[in-house]
Amino acid sequence: MQNKQCKNCKKEFLITDDDIAYYDEIKVPAPTFCPACRQKRRLIWRNERTLYKRKCSATGAEIISVYSPDKPFPVYENNYWFSPQWDALKYGRDFDFNRPFFEQFEELMNSVPQLARSAVGNQNCDYTNQCGWCKNCYLIFEADFNENCYYSNNIYDSKQTMDCLMVIKCELCYECINCENCYGLKYSQNCVNCADSWFLKNCIGCKNCFGCVNLRNKEYFFLNEKCSKDDYSQKVANTNLNTNLELETAHKNFTEFCRKFPNKYMEGIQNEDSTGDYLSHTQRCLNCFDVNNSQDCKYVFNSRMMKKCYDITVFGSIKWSEYCYENHEVGYGVRNVHFSDQVWTDCYDILYSKSCINGSHNLLGCCGFQHMDHAIFNKKYSKEEYEKLHAKIIEHMKKTGEFGEFFPGQMAYYGYNETIAQDYFPLSKEQALAEGYKWKDTDEKEYKPQTYKIPERIKEVPDDILTKILACVNCEKNYKIVEEELKFYRRMNLPVPVKCPDCRHKPRFNMRNTRNLYKRTCQKCGTEIETTYPPEDTKIVYCEKCYVQAVD
Repeated sequence: MQNKQCKNCKKEFLITDDDIAYYDEIKVPAPTFCPACRQKRRLIWRNERTLYKRKCSATGAEIISVYSPDKPFPVYENNYWFSPQWDALKYGRDFDFNRPFFEQFEELMNSVPQLARSAVGNQNCDYTNQCGWCKNCYLIFEADFNENCYYSNNIYDSKQTMDCLMVIKCELCYECINCENCYGLKYSQNCVNCADSWFLKNCIGCKNCFGCVNLRNKEYFFLNEKCSKDDYSQKVANTNLNTNLELETAHKNFTEFCRKFPNKYMEGIQNEDSTGDYLSHTQRCLNCFDVNNSQDCKYVFNSRMMKKCYDITVFGSIKWSEYCYENHEVGYGVRNVHFSDQVWTDCYDILYSKSCINGSHNLLGCCGFQHMDHAIFNKKYSKEEYEKLHAKIIEHMKKTGEFGEFFPGQMAYYGYNETIAQDYFPLSKEQALAEGYKWKDTDEKEYKPQTYKIPERIKEVPDDILTKILACVNCEKNYKIVEEELKFYRRMNLPVPVKCPDCRHKPRFNMRNTRNLYKRTCQKCGTEIETTYPPEDTKIVYCEKCYVQAVD
């Protein structure tokens, strides 16, 4: 067991004997950055929500991309990038042992065409990213198998759902967080199998309920009290939820009401010897968040079907991946991939590479390959040549202090504020620049004054709102209402929002606890627990056993 000082933030962090055994097994040195700084360094490479109009560098067609037009490298429309019409070997070069690895790899990355957006199998989903097999969706991110969904993050297998975060198999849901298999649910969090309800938290199997917490299989409950069907309908009608102000007031009151009830120390089901939050069906996963069906992992986030992996930002998918370390985005049957970004689908034995997919293997310092093997800096070698040069470059990287480190943040394609690093580790422009990161300034063209007054109630909103430029009451950035969105508000009797999608997303994101674990005790039995609720948080927190006994 070792105590080390983080090379970045200078704070102490612990490396356990199990950690050391893992690093020895995959033949990498122990990290020099603490877990939080490692996570931050990878998140700088993840732009989920910032989209731009630009030209495809190959065809000249106008496309939507995560890369702004001023980026130094070519950007290809997705279909063209995946096609055989270009060859990444064209950009191959020799490795120069008189220069650092990262300096040379940055030059390679800035010459190889990049994929406009991470998107596959979609129909009519141009304004999306990290999105697969979706239909008729708009501004959804990190999403798969959805239809007619809007303004949501981490949404899967859902239909006609809007302004949600971390939802699965939901339909006609609005402003929900971490909900699964729900229908007609609004302003709710941590719910499963619930329907036709407002303002629920930690409920399972409930329908026709309003303002309820920790209920199981209930109907016609208002503020956790049983009502007749008629009384329930009257109470909901009297609440008045027709305007944004009324909804904000109701949400504020419900948040205060929730403070009376215990919270489970960790959101999760069927986990064994695991720590973190929002875990399901895991074994021996430590400091993991939003992870399911995984084993023997540590510091893994937003992933599934991972085995013996450390420090993964996102992915996994429906096919096991194993022995992956310090990667931003890897998954779907990959193994032995280290210090890389966007390595997908049956790839293996890859180091320090970017956007290499579809069965590629034995790569070092490569970018933009499909079905490629035994290549270094985009040059193909024989197996024997590859192994010899590979070993020589690794020794060079050890001497320069680069081996064992993920790509430096200064190499990242994006401004810090374009990435989700800004969500988890917010910085001002001055702080970001001082730490060596890029920053993307706002475009004044996106901040025109609003000349249209939005009616407070949806029944008063005319169709011509679809042609109006609106300005967010919070940040003043322009946004618009699209046709299917207006239909949704009318069907659900919801007011048109007066905030832009980003300013609606941020409060949802902040309603989830941070990715930090704290030691504290169950407030019922005194058992020691490890939880995302810090000791100074005044919310009631119970261990698993006491929470199960307390819920109705």
